[in-house]
Amino acid sequence: MRIAQIAPLFESVPPKLYGGTERIVSYLTEELVRLGHDIVLFASGDSETMAELVSCSPAALRLDPEVEDPIPHYMVMLERVRRRAAGFDILHFHIDNLHYPLVRAMARPSVTTMHGRMDLPDYPPLFAEFDEMPLVSISDGQRRGVDANWVATVHHGIPKSLYRLGSGDGGYLAFLGRISPEKGVDRAIEIAKQAGIPLKIAAKIGVGDRPYFETTIAPLLDQPHVDFIGEIGEDRKQDFLGRAAAMLFPIDWPEPFGLVMIESMACGTPVIGWPCGSVPEVIDDGITGFIVDDIESAVDAVAMTASLDRHLVRRRFEKRFTAARMATDYLKVYEALTEERGGGKLPAQALLSLHAA
Repeated sequence: MRIAQIAPLFESVPPKLYGGTERIVSYLTEELVRLGHDIVLFASGDSETMAELVSCSPAALRLDPEVEDPIPHYMVMLERVRRRAAGFDILHFHIDNLHYPLVRAMARPSVTTMHGRMDLPDYPPLFAEFDEMPLVSISDGQRRGVDANWVATVHHGIPKSLYRLGSGDGGYLAFLGRISPEKGVDRAIEIAKQAGIPLKIAAKIGVGDRPYFETTIAPLLDQPHVDFIGEIGEDRKQDFLGRAAAMLFPIDWPEPFGLVMIESMACGTPVIGWPCGSVPEVIDDGITGFIVDDIESAVDAVAMTASLDRHLVRRRFEKRFTAARMATDYLKVYEALTEERGGGKLPAQALLSLHAA
């Protein structure tokens, strides 16, 4: 198939540092190329790919100090997509909803993966207006209670060879992600304190989260059991996650997926998470980690992680969360939608067969 992948412009594909959506777009794009498909990636100019790259901004917008408004750059992207749209079997968008009017006007087969939080009051009127737009959720939890044209749920996947089984011999707990109230790093600090185990925090501090960090989190970092590393790139995750006894995921929001959970599992490192959003779909409780409801239960779970088989954690990752599995699932969606040609609602049997896979 000839497929367009349209990525966000805030980060390169793949990102140089933090960035979940752009990382997934990269894994999917490269896997589809390896499978023999003709892929064109619309992304920032500093992206790296085996596919044909169409540069829609000179560099990732987040890292460009000259960028004040991202919208003009996305308008350039959409125009470049429009010019080439007739040459694709399907357009796969990862940019939320800016493209809906354009896709409707072109009447081209398309699908949009929604990567963010969906339970917001702004979405119902949008999905009511564009009720024919085929959408993919990244977890069943993400779409719960949201009335839209969901055609499939496709869990994220990462390359099987990206990480290897780690020893877990570092004697610390890990927190990887972003500093924000909903990510629960304050909970992680308290869990580690009560468990009597050091905590290493590798996290990005966004501009909008800086006040929260300075007022709430920074004062907690002076404790002797806390080591704040800051934002790390792909090259440091193997050691960081692979040597951890467990990864803490004490979120307080409906997490759409949580890529760090499967990155940790790929290293054989169990995950301790709260039952929010996608967490019950990702963690096999008692096998790849533990799902807990409070700090006391999390402290108990830290002690129990020593009884988990890290080889089994890795095997579960290989079975459920590889990029190859993700690409196969998306190909089923592409094929069903291109058979419709109008990009309308999938037949019920197509959706059911994908879920069964």
